[in-house]
Amino acid sequence: MGNQIDDQKIELDAHSVLANSTALNDNTNLLVVSVNGSVLVVGQAPNSYLRDQAIKAINEVKGVKQLHNQIRVSNTTSFTTKTNDVWLTSKVKTALYSNDELDATNIKVVTENGEVFLMGLITEAQAIIAVDIARNVAGVNRVFKIFEYIK
Repeated sequence: MGNQIDDQKIELDAHSVLANSTALNDNTNLLVVSVNGSVLVVGQAPNSYLRDQAIKAINEVKGVKQLHNQIRVSNTTSFTTKTNDVWLTSKVKTALYSNDELDATNIKVVTENGEVFLMGLITEAQAIIAVDIARNVAGVNRVFKIFEYIK
């Protein structure tokens, strides 16, 4: 429970840092997700300078243990793409929850531009199952695993 509160604080602080920078707030489309202090940043920045500024700012947030930079240098995604990402996240979560070999409550699913990011604290065996499930969901272009493993 303490880790969940810490993760929420990290996410709020990171979003606040990004919002307080006019350049980042006005020109990027970024999402920050934290699980057990492991932070995933996804989205788009129009150039590498703004991408690097965002990463630098988030790295300075208290509690960030590890940062996974998945910011793409490109135009922001369209409303249609964002809607499709929400749909893909729902489909992946449903598939994960439908599997009896997994405790899907320990897996966080983030989708950005058809790419699915799986985060959580699970066993290596469960990670293999989760990745296989996500890869086989129609519409998923690529799966990234950002798990911490328990023994």
